[in-house]
Amino acid sequence: MFTGLIAEMWDVDSLRPSGTGATLVLKAGPAADGARVGDSIAVSGVCLTVTSISSGRLSFDVSAETLRSTALGALKPGSKVNIEPSLRADGRLGGHFVTGHVDAVGRIGSIAKDGGTWRLDVEAPDDVLRYLVDKGSVAVDGISLTVVKVQDGGFSLVIIPHTAMITTIGQKRAGDEVNLEADIIGKYVYRFIARGADAPGAGGRGIEDALRESGFMS
Repeated sequence: MFTGLIAEMWDVDSLRPSGTGATLVLKAGPAADGARVGDSIAVSGVCLTVTSISSGRLSFDVSAETLRSTALGALKPGSKVNIEPSLRADGRLGGHFVTGHVDAVGRIGSIAKDGGTWRLDVEAPDDVLRYLVDKGSVAVDGISLTVVKVQDGGFSLVIIPHTAMITTIGQKRAGDEVNLEADIIGKYVYRFIARGADAPGAGGRGIEDALRESGFMS
């Protein structure tokens, strides 16, 4: 489990084929202190397992499925990635619950400067958009961000200078791919409502009826 608060950016040392997948090697920063083989680390929003540690470099096995369903396959030596170690049980939750299981790959549609901030429009599939709400949370390349507005075919974000400086979002250009993960709480609520509305005898009841019958409303 992660929070979407990025600890550091690391450089890619190499991404080389290995079997049907690949081995990703990163040049580690101070956030790697205390890391052990078997630890989970979110790499640009993708939960990966440390497989080896040597000479300031951490290696990860990346499966063929992960390469297919995320943007990691486009990495090359010198690329930067967002890094977040897994949340400790006694840690502080400052962002939102992020699992590191990417729902889909989105694409930066446009970037516009607005005073001291940047407005980004992100193209996303319905598999992600169905879980998003205005002012809700979404993880973009592992960064916990607030959705400004959900729109046809995507959503918009406002990026403050601090976030742009300490994460890869500040280096993105229109057309770049990004890993997207919707808020897991939103997914559970969506699933709960969908199951309630489709239950035998539900008669297509609405959200309020489903919540009322389950005791969440009076």
